[in-house]
Amino acid sequence: MVGLAILYDHMRWEEKALYEACKKRNIDFSLVNAENLSLDITSSEKPKELKDVVLQRCVSYFRGLHLSAVIESYDIKVINSFRTMEICGNKVLNSLIFKKHNIPTPRTYIAFTTEAALAALEKLGYPAILKPVIGSWGRLVSLLKDRTSAIVALEHREMMFPLYQVYYLQEMIKRPPRDLRVFVIGDEVPVAIYRINENDWRTNTARGGRVERCPIDEEIRELALRAAEAVGGGVFGVDMMESENGYVVHEINATVEFRNTVPATGVDIPGMIIDYAIREGKR
Repeated sequence: MVGLAILYDHMRWEEKALYEACKKRNIDFSLVNAENLSLDITSSEKPKELKDVVLQRCVSYFRGLHLSAVIESYDIKVINSFRTMEICGNKVLNSLIFKKHNIPTPRTYIAFTTEAALAALEKLGYPAILKPVIGSWGRLVSLLKDRTSAIVALEHREMMFPLYQVYYLQEMIKRPPRDLRVFVIGDEVPVAIYRINENDWRTNTARGGRVERCPIDEEIRELALRAAEAVGGGVFGVDMMESENGYVVHEINATVEFRNTVPATGVDIPGMIIDYAIREGKR
């Protein structure tokens, strides 16, 4: 029997649902709190609590990323892999992978000084979006309506940690007041949702966006699978927008949340993730 460890640092709705899915399947599994771990990274001996497959569910990107690298060094399969986590957690790497694999994505510039960022914005045009290279839930994402608002936002960034002085600047897509989150589990696309927010240009559910089920047509399915394959395959939330020229992918989430999707759609996402992890462990 394949043993599965669910690695977490905060016990959210998602991790509780994954726990219940494991119990229903009567499989060999354990919950491992990353905050209690200390691992010998100079040893090749596999820590027993990590079992055959590890489902990495840490909220902290840096904690999950480093743990994935360490756990893989013991020749244990991690879902999602270190390389996949690294790409998905960094918007610059995400954009470069999209370019390499011809995934349609918003036009994006990177700059490292205020002056260079303002020059890039002149090429992009206003309004534009300033995003942190690493971050989630819409935090520190700024809408730059004109040069004045851009100067203010960039001046604020100059006072922050150096990571926030990597300026990731993106065109603002003309779209309905919604985006799409498309779930990919292995080679399946079981469900998609619209995240809708008429009161905020950011559609994140963490910022009050509501959820509705989105029909999955062949274009959505094919684009989601291509994007997932480009970053290494696994379990993802592929975020898309409806542009005037068709769907564009702007981000891939490698530790995807689904607490709002399951009640809204009735799709057993946690059960499908556990089944996928067990199948992967048998390979």
